[in-house]
Amino acid sequence: MNIPLVDLKVQYHSIKHEIDQVVQDVIDNTAFINGMYVKEFEEAFACAIGVKHCIGVGNGTDALFLALKALEIGSGDEVITAANSFIATPEAITMTGAKVVFVDINPDTYNIDIAGTEAKITSRTKAIIPIHLYGQPADMAQILKMAEKHNIFVIEDAAQAHLAAYNGQIAGGIGNIGCFSFYPGKNLGAYGDAGAVVTNNDELAIKIRMLANHGRVGKYNHEFEGVNSRMDGIQGAVLSVKLRYLSSWTEKRRKAAAFYNELLKEKSNIVTPKEEEYAKHVYHLYVIRIKERDKLQKHLKEKGISTGVHYPIALPNLSAYKYLGHKPSDFPIASQYQDEILSLPMYPEIGADQIRYIADCIGSFCHV
Repeated sequence: MNIPLVDLKVQYHSIKHEIDQVVQDVIDNTAFINGMYVKEFEEAFACAIGVKHCIGVGNGTDALFLALKALEIGSGDEVITAANSFIATPEAITMTGAKVVFVDINPDTYNIDIAGTEAKITSRTKAIIPIHLYGQPADMAQILKMAEKHNIFVIEDAAQAHLAAYNGQIAGGIGNIGCFSFYPGKNLGAYGDAGAVVTNNDELAIKIRMLANHGRVGKYNHEFEGVNSRMDGIQGAVLSVKLRYLSSWTEKRRKAAAFYNELLKEKSNIVTPKEEEYAKHVYHLYVIRIKERDKLQKHLKEKGISTGVHYPIALPNLSAYKYLGHKPSDFPIASQYQDEILSLPMYPEIGADQIRYIADCIGSFCHV
């Protein structure tokens, strides 16, 4: 049996007629950049998140950068974020001229450590970017309490957390600004690059929209210099179709995760994901831990099972951040887990027989 880490083809074929039709509609109406299809998606996504404003942008990295710029964060400022994620988050901080400050991760959730975060706050700290990693929200009540105490902003990196919830509130709509990626492999994925910024702040929404569109209020009327980061019409149309299925796809992911948990619970070598009581985890990734990660990954590959590592090098340990002078021991949890985490196949259409086969193959490796 061959099982991919994610299967975008099976999802496309399940909604092929609708997708093909809206792509043709965009072409027929030559609505290629922003336009009515993007506006339709922005309104629908804002409603899904429970916020007033959604601004479609070029990608998730741009969403983070635009959020930071709208809050006037730049040179001399510091922004705190978690040590285990994709480079896009700290990269966006550095793009503004601000300094990235890393914090180790919670050993159970892999999200940003709360006590460690407060310890890193200085007079130069302007924002915290909690990352809702793998689809589980960070502890937002504690983060918001901390932010209010120190008068700093909270920008949610919800790139992996479409429709995830914290105590019933949808991720991305909890802090000052929420940022999303619609990279094709995400729970809500476009057919190319796309992203969005969401907020309840009217002034920030206007500023972000202008920043993303060359700082303009009219075609050639520019109030300030911005950037070119606009969602294209085809992505807006595709995302509008897929958004209608996102809730049901999310429940299928959660059922698949529960089945994994049931089948893997007796395997003492394996640490399965822990879902906090406050969280609705949407399982963008289903990540286990095992000491012999590389050997297990090789074993599963030989059995036809594709896996991934998200992420094999903790952010502070990357060569890109060598200039910060960190040692792996500065982030002991993230540095340990980078050698233990393994992402198993996860997508809405994965079948019980496939999950059972994966669990059996893991069992044969663990001799359980």
